[in-house]
Amino acid sequence: MLFPTNELILATSNPGKIKELKELLSPIACISQQELGITDAEETGLSFIENAILKARHASSLGKKPALADDSGLVVKALAGQPGIYSARFAGQNASAEDNSRLLLKQLEHIGDEKARSAYFYCAIAVVEHEYDPTPLIATGKLEGYITRKPQGTEGFGYDPVFYLPEYHCTVAELPIAVKNKISHRAQALMYLKSTLFR
Repeated sequence: MLFPTNELILATSNPGKIKELKELLSPIACISQQELGITDAEETGLSFIENAILKARHASSLGKKPALADDSGLVVKALAGQPGIYSARFAGQNASAEDNSRLLLKQLEHIGDEKARSAYFYCAIAVVEHEYDPTPLIATGKLEGYITRKPQGTEGFGYDPVFYLPEYHCTVAELPIAVKNKISHRAQALMYLKSTLFR
């Protein structure tokens, strides 16, 4: 797929994600679905990839332009993959990032061993040229680490303050943004996408 237009709809209403996606997708011109008055799609898929495709098709249908959607989350092995596709609403439909992290730490409080607290961030990105695109472009990325015992750092968003990267000796929320934008699960997926879109 060659990049077909000068503008791509970002199918998300999450301000942190919008900022990160715009930085990582530069020089592609992006407009968020919020700016176009498009509401969030209902996430009825059972996997990150299914939800990314649903969201991209929804935004493209209403915005009449190509769209990119990301569905990402945290997968914790000790919790049988939770919070997974429910990462943003782990503690309830209108839960804050802090609420979600608090619940996660509570559910893991009985597990002391670092290896047993292992987890990974996973990202699936879908790009559709139009609502009925039969061949959406899919890219995935994964960042491995483990869950801390308490939040550390103020950068980033979501579960970043409780996700520790042993090789960097800090949480994702303590990483300089330039480093995060090179190594994150989303950055990995987007690097592949950009190379494909501009091929």
